[in-house]
Amino acid sequence: MHAETESGAVAARLLRVLGALVDEMHPGGGYPVSLHSHLERDLGLDSLARAELLLRLGREFGSTFSDQALSDAETPLDLLREIGRHETALTGKPLDILPEAPETALPTQAKTLIEVLEWHAAKHPQRTHVLLYGADESTDALTYGALHDKALRIAAGLLDRGLLSRQTVALMLPSGEDYLSSFFGIMLAGGIPVPIYPPTRLAQLGEHLQRHAGILNNAEASFLITVPEAKAVAALLQRDVRSLNEILTLGDVDRRHAPLHYRPRAEDIAFLQYTSGSTGDPKGVMLTHANLLANLRAMGQATGVGSQDIFVSWLPLYHDMGLIGAWFGSLYFGVLLVLMSPLSFLARPARWLNTISRHRGTISAAPNFAYELCARKLGDADLADLDLSSWRLALNGAEPVSPATLQAFTKRFAGCGFKPEAMTPVYGLAECSVGLSFPPPGRGPLIDLIDRAAFTSEKRAEPATGGPGEQMQIVSCGRPLAGHEIRIIDETGAELAERRIGRIEFRGASATAGYHRNPEASRRLFNGAWLDTGDRGYSAAGELYVTGRDKDLIIRAGQNIYPYELEQAVGNIPGIRKGCVAVFAGTDPDNATERLVIVAETAIEESGARAALGQRINEIALDIIGMPADTVVLSRPNSILKTSSGKIRRAASRQAYEQGRLAARPVAAWRQKLALGTALLRNGLSMSARRTGHFLFAGLCWLLFALIGLPVAALLAALQSPDSGCHLLHVATRLFLRLSGMPVRAIDNKQLPETTHLLLVNHCSYLDALVLYAALPASRHYAFVAKDDLARQPLIRAILRGLGTVFVARFSTAKSMQEVERISSALNRGQNLVIFPEGTFSREAGLKAFHMGAFVAACRSGVPIQTAGLRGTRLALRDGSWLPRHSALGFALGPLLEAPGNNWRTAIRLRDQARGEILKLCGEHDLASTAISEVRDENP
Repeated sequence: MHAETESGAVAARLLRVLGALVDEMHPGGGYPVSLHSHLERDLGLDSLARAELLLRLGREFGSTFSDQALSDAETPLDLLREIGRHETALTGKPLDILPEAPETALPTQAKTLIEVLEWHAAKHPQRTHVLLYGADESTDALTYGALHDKALRIAAGLLDRGLLSRQTVALMLPSGEDYLSSFFGIMLAGGIPVPIYPPTRLAQLGEHLQRHAGILNNAEASFLITVPEAKAVAALLQRDVRSLNEILTLGDVDRRHAPLHYRPRAEDIAFLQYTSGSTGDPKGVMLTHANLLANLRAMGQATGVGSQDIFVSWLPLYHDMGLIGAWFGSLYFGVLLVLMSPLSFLARPARWLNTISRHRGTISAAPNFAYELCARKLGDADLADLDLSSWRLALNGAEPVSPATLQAFTKRFAGCGFKPEAMTPVYGLAECSVGLSFPPPGRGPLIDLIDRAAFTSEKRAEPATGGPGEQMQIVSCGRPLAGHEIRIIDETGAELAERRIGRIEFRGASATAGYHRNPEASRRLFNGAWLDTGDRGYSAAGELYVTGRDKDLIIRAGQNIYPYELEQAVGNIPGIRKGCVAVFAGTDPDNATERLVIVAETAIEESGARAALGQRINEIALDIIGMPADTVVLSRPNSILKTSSGKIRRAASRQAYEQGRLAARPVAAWRQKLALGTALLRNGLSMSARRTGHFLFAGLCWLLFALIGLPVAALLAALQSPDSGCHLLHVATRLFLRLSGMPVRAIDNKQLPETTHLLLVNHCSYLDALVLYAALPASRHYAFVAKDDLARQPLIRAILRGLGTVFVARFSTAKSMQEVERISSALNRGQNLVIFPEGTFSREAGLKAFHMGAFVAACRSGVPIQTAGLRGTRLALRDGSWLPRHSALGFALGPLLEAPGNNWRTAIRLRDQARGEILKLCGEHDLASTAISEVRDENP
């Protein structure tokens, strides 16, 4: 007991010293400091900050620790172990290392979802994991231990039935304990779950199962676990799905525990998430355990979720938002999940809010339509005694987010304690597990007011200046999750600048490897290392704004609806013209939300028969997608627009519907073909011209580089004269930029300080150094501070030494003070230096966190800092691309900052002051304002 008390005291002293340093480095940042925090990634401590930490720990514990051991430390727990070894050496008594406090512990070492469940079942088996609401509003508690135990029994039953490792098992059960335990039972048996939505009406179970034959065939499902009533149609389904061995119920597979033959690994597929219908082209997103855990951890970091939270959900468990976001997220972070049926919500939406109020829920998620439904349809009586003050994260995603809905919901429930800042619009997709971009928690919605004309005609999101009729409101979905990147590209594949509208692509640790047994769809999904979301949007100040969809996918009520399946089913109704049905998302003129519209051609005129057709269409929709259409339009023959090959033109049909043109006499077929062909030709020629223009410009740049750059590089390596080399490079770079059509304005010598100084500039691209040499006067010799990796390459080393470059080591706590001394010595000799304080650059726009080396050196030498900003170089040549694009380049000087004194705190103040000035000059947003940037290369 005494050892534990002593260890706890040492840990508390360590965290106190570390916390004080973090507060100095990031004032007001609120970074949580724990024994498991990563010193660099979570706390943003660069090499000098870590060196400062070691000095302070030495003073705190009265010793100098091993430089190598402490520089290798990644977490405070590593530091605590080193302190423990030090104390043992001094006193001869071992110092026990305390684990993290139970209430904040997480399965951080887990590599699979199975290990997550096992961790919780071992740590607190009697703790309630899910509180299940029944149809009669009764509740049943499911503990971690009980879930694990029942899942093991189901796994034993599946193995007994002959399930082999990595075979797929379809799961078609309503939300409840059976679904939860079956899902993990399949994984524990080594199988791959394939969730599909259950039927809304058992009377049409056979027809429902038949519609899933496409998914079951694509997945090669060996078993289907479902309700007992499905056994009656087993033979019919097995005839169409040859891989299906058996249709099982829970009673068939609930067995005593048995040895498990295969234990899934991180890179194994955890489950298949199907994003399309059963006919046509089923797309099963392959999600590995590593994908899912990366997404859960990133979402947890973005939202600050913890075991004290309570998640209330009615989302279906066959949909990624309900399955991964609500259930797996609650499981990983030890959050109590209060789970109700989707049908309970649809039957009475007030139940959702009442459950949040009753259980003091802190997190709940829903598609936009659910918030709209509650805001518009709930009566005053439903709001009586409703207390939503505990709700801190009202996640709104899975379908387009409407600004009108956000405002209506916030206003309607403000009297119930709902806080405006709780509303949290997010963006994600199954191909990225579930989440891709989140805003900071507690900020509230950020709505961009843009010019409608620029949006529609120029594909630009320019800030609005006109009246309400000339404006559009677009909701921000936040910034990419940690470990993920988003970019916006045009039709040629070129990355666009901010506020330019294009296709949204992403990459990251949560990204799928493709679609199961669908190589063609997988090929279309990938653009090199990037994945196409199928959506369009733009970025502004690092935030993602989604403006629409490229593909025909309709997202309604939190579900992915693909038109083809519903169109085919409606086309089979007697009286409806087969192949003449269009399904699309229309806009509700009253509240700007999306509505599911079905347009079907019929020759029937009699009103009673038409009414029956409309009713039958809604019955089909209810059975296929679980909900009726918002609008059913019975149109005359030949009214639906088609391509020349006979395919439905859904976007054009939507436009005709919204403009009231579906009833008009159709344009002659030859005119339609001519107009379509002309438009396609014009669009193709435009795209080809732009793509050709990009390649020609890139070719010109490389030709100029070869003609100018290579001879100059050889001269620099031979001359080894920094003054002559800088003059030569100034002339060469100005010539290169002028001939390439990207001239940069030169800085007059009088604008620069006469005394020795440090020039600090933001870092965007490999072009930065060229622009600086072109902009800075030839009469002033500036030496660049560069990472020592470059000095290991003989030719590059010779060129850079010919320019007087100062080389410093990359991230190294042991060497960081030596490198500061090297910079200080150069300054003391009167050498002007150029430093990129970010240390590296990336394709993502924004100013990264600054490293401390330049500021400590400036304070130590007493030289001022000249701030400066570069613009346009990132767009001209982004990281990861070798095809330059034409861009307007700019370089501007900011104020001169005097070094206020030689100590750590004054260096931090100087850093913050310089960063604020450079942020104004570079024209980019602040990446360090909401998160610590992940760095690839570091300079002290």
